[in-house]
Amino acid sequence: MTQLVLDRMVVDIPQQGAMSPLTMSLSSGQLWGVLGPNGVGKTTLLHTLAGILAPRSGRIELDATPLAKLARPMLAQCIGVMFQDHQDGFPATVYETVLLGRHPHLGVWQKESDQDHAIVLNALKSLDLLALQNRLITELSGGERQRVALAMLKAQQPKVWLVDEPTNHLDLNHQVRAMEILAEQSLQGDCVVASLHDVNLAARWCTHVLLLYPDRPPLWGESASLLTTDHLEPLYRQPLAVTELEGRSVFVPRST
Repeated sequence: MTQLVLDRMVVDIPQQGAMSPLTMSLSSGQLWGVLGPNGVGKTTLLHTLAGILAPRSGRIELDATPLAKLARPMLAQCIGVMFQDHQDGFPATVYETVLLGRHPHLGVWQKESDQDHAIVLNALKSLDLLALQNRLITELSGGERQRVALAMLKAQQPKVWLVDEPTNHLDLNHQVRAMEILAEQSLQGDCVVASLHDVNLAARWCTHVLLLYPDRPPLWGESASLLTTDHLEPLYRQPLAVTELEGRSVFVPRST
């Protein structure tokens, strides 16, 4: 079982100061939603969990090994990151871009195998991208580019998925598909952590949530116990109405 453990970890948030300490475990089979208003540190937290940024203090361990002591190739095999913003350094095709997800599993001069190409084709199919595989990345819309980024992460096959705003730019159909893929990966034994702005996506798909408040200590735990108006209204500083649809809570902003 894969486990990402945070021990009194403190993250520095740009122009905001330090986040409250986090002592928690993120495990295989869990889909975590990180919720909170803009600027509260969701992206910074994901970058820290990925080893891109160092925490101010405390520890992060992956399967009992400190993250800072893991070799970069091993880290790339175990942890995958999907950034909120995508920088395209050269005009690669969709297929070539998704194929980059296999590189952490290859040696320096090793060529991609038939199995690697099969994994890429499966990732493209799962994100409805087969028809676009020969298109240049620079020719895609924002939503199409977002799906390519998720397909590349799926092709990487990491144990831990760190996904920043996975439904950004997506239409409703592809929002649902993106969340379905994240849920499928957690059911297959991966640990998935996604920052989200839509609390209803978290209520529908996330098994656990981390609530990052701008003015009080964070809360974390099972979604069923934390996704209530008592916890969410102070999180967003917004009155909410709640109803039930197909056995799940649905939150709607209401006027004051």
